[in-house]
Amino acid sequence: GHRPRRPSAPQSIHPPVRSGHRRGCQWPIMSLMEYNGSAIVAMAGDGCVGIASDTRYGVRQLQTVGCNRQKIFQLTDQTFVGLAGLATDVQTMSQLLDFRIKLYSLREERTMQPKTVGNLISSMLYEKRFGPWFTEPVVAGLDKDKKPFMCAFDFIGAMSKAEDFVVSGTSSEQLFGVCESFWRPGMNKDELFETLSQCLLSAVDRDCLAGWGGVVHIITPEEIITKKLKGRMDQ
Repeated sequence: GHRPRRPSAPQSIHPPVRSGHRRGCQWPIMSLMEYNGSAIVAMAGDGCVGIASDTRYGVRQLQTVGCNRQKIFQLTDQTFVGLAGLATDVQTMSQLLDFRIKLYSLREERTMQPKTVGNLISSMLYEKRFGPWFTEPVVAGLDKDKKPFMCAFDFIGAMSKAEDFVVSGTSSEQLFGVCESFWRPGMNKDELFETLSQCLLSAVDRDCLAGWGGVVHIITPEEIITKKLKGRMDQ
């Protein structure tokens, strides 16, 4: 007769772990979206729009490599993109976006509008869906009627538009909470800067993967206002 089969071992409810570089150091396998850490938020005001990010460049929770990492890039006169996610893919995508937008302006002899920038990013991400870039972009800008435009994407290009604010990065949940509390319609550029700054600083204080300072860009029809924030440096 057949030998009875041994019952299989029960599956562990804990995530698999990988050994670290030092003996005894273990951590759960984590998403590449969380590997470097980031916090990006865009917010609409009255005839102006703002986008802000933290400046930490880290490796997991273990190490902070630098605190002046650029995560927001100016694409046109009045359109910015914030790229949350894996630092290498952020660099790749920012350079490719810059190339594609300059090529568009040479061919079309006009500036790409924020909505078109959003559609371009969406198609670029979806094109790479089988080997994706691990980045979740946020676009913020003023359109030709000087009205705020904001949208965010997942890493395969699904676009989400908003009239009030959009968030991305490892601090997304914290940013949603404070932005829902502090945002109000009709803010001028000074009120928008203060609200955006306080939302960013409050959120990154509750996320060990982001923080270590920040940068805020306020886009108005007349000017771009850029200010750096000093945050906690002990996370």
